[in-house]
Amino acid sequence: MVAITVILAAVIGTFVLGLGDQLGDTAPQASFDIDGVSVTTTGSNDTVDFTMTKTGGQDMQVADLVLAVEGQRSDTDIAGKFSGETWQTGQSVDFTGEPQTTSTLSLSSGDRVTIRLIHEPSGNAVYATTITA
Repeated sequence: MVAITVILAAVIGTFVLGLGDQLGDTAPQASFDIDGVSVTTTGSNDTVDFTMTKTGGQDMQVADLVLAVEGQRSDTDIAGKFSGETWQTGQSVDFTGEPQTTSTLSLSSGDRVTIRLIHEPSGNAVYATTITA
């Protein structure tokens, strides 16, 4: 009886203090692969072109995803690259001219580039990798 009371008090206390709201904001689990990496120079800005393929894990709401290259969040509308609302296993997306921002990026062929796919509601990276451009 005491154990049940303690457990109930802990659960109720968690939700009363607002900690229960944070439990639902977890990033989905998925795996990806990147191919066809190249660097493009336009004026004084260098960008990266690549294809990202979802290789497994949970289906993801594309409206919740943001791409970041070398720490710069891209303005690319990932949802606009899909006919549906979810990114499912086996689907590929071509990213050209990333990151699409007003900031400039200076890259050379052979440089190491960090790419992250961020789940906005949780603020967590669903996928992160470092590739050679």
